[in-house]
Amino acid sequence: MNEKITRPHRKHSFTRQKERLNFFAMGGLGEIGKNMYVIEYKNEIIVIDCGLKFPDNELPGIDYVVPDVTYLENNKSKIRALIITHGHEDHMGAMPYVVPRLNVPIYATKLTLGLIKNKLQDEIPECRPDYNEIKAGEIIELGSFKIRFIAVAHSIPDSVALSIDTPIGRIVHTGDFKLDSTPIDGRITDFGAFAEEGDKGVLLLTSDSTNAERPGFTPSEKIISGTLANLFRAYKSKRIIISSFATNIHRIQQVADTAAKFNRKLALLGRSMLRNVELSRDLGYLKIDSKILIPVEDIWRYSGNQLVIMTTGSQGEPFSGLVTMSRGENKAISLSEHDVVFMLASIIPGNEKLVHGTINRLFATGCDVVYEKDKNVHVSGHASSEELKIILNLVRPQYFVPVHGEYRHMVRHSQLAQSTGIAPRNIFLMHNGDVLTFAKGSPPKIRDRVQSGAILVDGNATSEIKSQVMKERREISEDGVLVVAAAVDDRGELLSPVAIETQGVFFSDDTHGIYNELYAAAENAVKELSGGRVSIDALKRTIKTRIRDVLRRHNSSFAVVLPVISVKRPGYYYDDLSYEKEFF
Repeated sequence: MNEKITRPHRKHSFTRQKERLNFFAMGGLGEIGKNMYVIEYKNEIIVIDCGLKFPDNELPGIDYVVPDVTYLENNKSKIRALIITHGHEDHMGAMPYVVPRLNVPIYATKLTLGLIKNKLQDEIPECRPDYNEIKAGEIIELGSFKIRFIAVAHSIPDSVALSIDTPIGRIVHTGDFKLDSTPIDGRITDFGAFAEEGDKGVLLLTSDSTNAERPGFTPSEKIISGTLANLFRAYKSKRIIISSFATNIHRIQQVADTAAKFNRKLALLGRSMLRNVELSRDLGYLKIDSKILIPVEDIWRYSGNQLVIMTTGSQGEPFSGLVTMSRGENKAISLSEHDVVFMLASIIPGNEKLVHGTINRLFATGCDVVYEKDKNVHVSGHASSEELKIILNLVRPQYFVPVHGEYRHMVRHSQLAQSTGIAPRNIFLMHNGDVLTFAKGSPPKIRDRVQSGAILVDGNATSEIKSQVMKERREISEDGVLVVAAAVDDRGELLSPVAIETQGVFFSDDTHGIYNELYAAAENAVKELSGGRVSIDALKRTIKTRIRDVLRRHNSSFAVVLPVISVKRPGYYYDDLSYEKEFF
């Protein structure tokens, strides 16, 4: 199921303005993840990225959060392309939920396109989008837009920034990047291309704000190789289990290289890990000697100090390999004091509780655990403050919008922009749905809003649900539920004793005595209304009131009370299955 959370919006007038260029975000402003940016000129639109984000503790049971693309659905005939800057989930993970609604051409580099094809084939195999492979350095024309793809270093290969020429002016969008001088694959950020675009004149720069609070420069990815070598030496007698993102191809390459150096076999656990490694090897982005790779089913043939097992679960995902190991539920691997776990990823905001819970359970199995705060086993893929200032100075935009970050990151990034000489009036701190409009001969303004927000994805169901559902889940998770089942005839007389079941309801005193009172209260409520034509709604209200009185008298419970009434009519039974819910 999904749930729409929509920001209020005014009726927009910008589509009637012929010579205006609009920039807005469906997601990615004031949040980590859900990146989706839109550039619109006349009757043409290009969309940049289509990401998801992971839910926080306020969204129990939700799997993913994806952008609300109602505006794009209503204007899909205008969309020239969906361009994906790289293959991380926060930039392409929402595609199974969005692509069928828009049915537009997809543009991405070779590796990114391969990851997208795998994802769409797995989740919506009937979907056959128009795929278009592009390369860094290439320039393509899509209607009024001329787009240059610029190579950038990130924690996944084949990432690109975009320079987009429009009739109103040039927009540069950095995507995720850092200025790594010694990247694992040797593909550095193209400083020259950014400088060239700056020399041509840039109307607007939109840039990654994730690490705007971090001083200095983000370390090179290559330092992880030294860290891994030191850890392999320190734990040479133990079996090594490593968790990382399945899309962190550079990290997988470093683990494979280190395993080969220390004469260990490498086993991969988890479907996404196996598929991404297979794809990356086939496309030439991963170079792993087949001699060191073994199926996880064959690990029993080797002693622990001959093995490295790589899996997912660095964010505490409930069904990932690492989490099932920590719970003792993994069929292939049981952890003990003979193991050590390296967690090679930083914690995504909102996942702290899941990750810390996983770490605690891992320690409880007896194994050692090495994680970011302990041994610096992770390097960010995002530019820190000095790198952000370098890009600002190379591009020299007239106007600047910080994107991709929580609001504090965007504020810090705007302060960095001011330090490089951009006037505060030329910097726009925007929210999802805000429309920044450029017109020749007048300064840009945030003039309108489009519908934006979030779709909450729960499993594979796609029906809309009311916003009340999340409140119901939180209430049930916090206070429990009490179900009262009663069978009555058509005059409201009880046909059998009332049944009461509870889940998660806390009783602070004599449980047996409280249950007796609950039974009596429910039966008395039925008797009050018996003797005439049965009103199911009135009976439910009365039962809930009487049950509530008992609960509050004993333990101030706010439990959800669900009366379920079955009425026997002459000749047949009528089962009322509309469970009415009320929160006290």
